[in-house]
Amino acid sequence: MRTGLSQHTSLRQELRVNPRLYQAMDMLYMPMMDLQQHLKQELLANPFLELLEPEEETAEPLTAEQEKQQEKQKEKQDEVDWEEILLNGFEVGGTREQYEQLEYNEPVTVETRNLIDHLREQLQMLTLTPRQLLLAEEFLGNINEEGYLAASLEEILGSVNQLMAGHVQGRGEDGEDGELDDFDGSVPSAPAVAESAPSSPSFYTMQEAEEMLTVIQRLDPSGIGARDLRECLLIQLVELADTASLTYRLVSEAFPDLIAHRWNDLAKRFGVEPVAVQAAADQLSRLDPKPGLRYSEQTDGYIIPDLIVEKIGVRYHVFLNDTGMPRLRLSRSYQEIARDKKKMTPENREFIASKMNSANWMIQAIEQRRQTMLKVMNFIVDRQRDFFEKGIEYLKPLTLREVAEVINMHESTVSRVTNEKYVQTPRGVLPLKFFFSSALSTSSGEDASARSIRAKLEKMVGEENSAKPLTDQQIVHLFQEQGIQIARRTVAKYRDQLGILPARMRKRV
Repeated sequence: MRTGLSQHTSLRQELRVNPRLYQAMDMLYMPMMDLQQHLKQELLANPFLELLEPEEETAEPLTAEQEKQQEKQKEKQDEVDWEEILLNGFEVGGTREQYEQLEYNEPVTVETRNLIDHLREQLQMLTLTPRQLLLAEEFLGNINEEGYLAASLEEILGSVNQLMAGHVQGRGEDGEDGELDDFDGSVPSAPAVAESAPSSPSFYTMQEAEEMLTVIQRLDPSGIGARDLRECLLIQLVELADTASLTYRLVSEAFPDLIAHRWNDLAKRFGVEPVAVQAAADQLSRLDPKPGLRYSEQTDGYIIPDLIVEKIGVRYHVFLNDTGMPRLRLSRSYQEIARDKKKMTPENREFIASKMNSANWMIQAIEQRRQTMLKVMNFIVDRQRDFFEKGIEYLKPLTLREVAEVINMHESTVSRVTNEKYVQTPRGVLPLKFFFSSALSTSSGEDASARSIRAKLEKMVGEENSAKPLTDQQIVHLFQEQGIQIARRTVAKYRDQLGILPARMRKRV
């Protein structure tokens, strides 16, 4: 066996994606707001790109001399004589409106209170010892966003006692002492309370944990600190002084049968009519099953539609909602610099060529994105015209492959165009993915959209007789009468997706 270095030649074929192609695909994927931020960054990074003002889009091109005069006039208008302002006020040096327009105010993020802050403020108003406050902080740290206690009492005790044990060990090594009597009355975090704990504290007991749980569950909002839905409802009923009602007894004594809607069994158990049981169960709708969400930090998600569909006359027209999109063009001043190549070094020529090519490509990529989105949406409007005219029940099945074949593009490109994009239509703001759904066969030979089937299913259940609700098999027969072939398991799946209970649990007496 011979060792050493050697060279050899070979031929092979491989596909390499240009980095610019990657960027173009990312731009197709970006929703409107992300694309705006991306273009603003490109404006800062590439000197050959400049912003095209709206009034310049329709204006005739100016000569070089006219551009210089226009720039001088604009600078003169924007200039503010600060010396005159300081000496004689706004009336001499410039108008107040000019000054206020030039002033920039940095936006400041406003801190909002969350659920734990709200609970901690209430604890500050209670007469609690530092030892109790440390335990209370451990409880607050285990309350989830919905307001439920996410840990058992044993787990909370183990965690807080471990903290106490570590504190005792640390105090023993340092040889220092401390007293809880120096506590200033505020509610600190758990580590801060531990630093003010005594040198030899006793560990927390289950009785202390249960007492603290009672304190937590008395705080606002009602139902906070519950360990399950049943306890959450009971806390709220106690708060409403409703402990003598049938509603309280149903939740307290027969919760499994209550959530299973066994009205007849509950009526026999409590010696009342089934109608009374249903009326008592209906009272639970006034309670909040997730009391913590009213203090949730989640903000409303605002949507800017990428496309607009309007009906003008008898036709539907598609427009791009790009009024807030930066319109880019090649910088004329930098183009003039690039023409004079004799004064440039090879490094400068390479930099200018790279930036200029990148700017040209960026402008072309934006235009290609616009045209692709218009092509896709125009085809969707033509295909789903019945939906725009009559409603969701007339939505036709549509796949990405069908669109790709018509507009002569790859299926993955259509997927990027439709992902996280929204369109404003006469029937509301909808995601582009809304118009794509699988097909179910019909007796007429045409396919029906799965989304329209779910809409019809929801309408059937909404119009049913509550005393005799439709079973899944009966719904199958109703669809067959309309010429739609559907299996019972498919009906059950769509019903679950819509959050519709089975017929047994929808029955009203």
